[in-house]
Amino acid sequence: MSALRGVLLDVDGTLLDSNDAHARSWVDVLRSEGFDVAFERVRRLIGKGGDKLVPELTGIDPESERYHAISERRAERFLEHYLPSLRPFPGVRALVERLRRQGLALVVATSSRAKEADALLEAAGVADLLARRTSSDDADESKPDPDIVQAALRRAKLAPSEAILIGDTPYDLEAAARAGVAMIALRCGGWDDASLAGAIAIYDDPADLLAGYERSPLAR
Repeated sequence: MSALRGVLLDVDGTLLDSNDAHARSWVDVLRSEGFDVAFERVRRLIGKGGDKLVPELTGIDPESERYHAISERRAERFLEHYLPSLRPFPGVRALVERLRRQGLALVVATSSRAKEADALLEAAGVADLLARRTSSDDADESKPDPDIVQAALRRAKLAPSEAILIGDTPYDLEAAARAGVAMIALRCGGWDDASLAGAIAIYDDPADLLAGYERSPLAR
């Protein structure tokens, strides 16, 4: 790897404890459409974009009007019903502030749409610290395809070898690998170490990463 110049940050399950809420919002809306999908089945797919999650669960074409209507209703359900009760993981703001003090370029790289990403960052308490943002609106394909990671690299003018992604799902890991970017994984999103194999380091949550910062890949 080259000298580290930037960090790409996933949001859901990485900065904000929101993965369960995303799964529940999908369950709510899909059941109203006649698809009785179990929470556990949806939860395993959180981290993928909705354009991949919905076809896998229902067979609905992601280019169809029905998919776009479901996606809109799911976003409304999440933002209005679930988001107000969500909280950031311990150490999130302190970790982002530490990255900024190091002079690293920071870019959000999320499968959420831009409007939703802005609300998520506000809930995580770091919207004012993360001005560079890429979302599904900036990519042709959502995670685990590499498009969002590649868009984040372009936004910060970084080569893949100059960046690290901090994420929480195997879909983050696959997207990063396909973009040639190393990843630090956090367990707080709900996946075990076996699912996160391939990450250059694994920590419990942002506070754990901050506590071990000087021995982490971020300090190289």
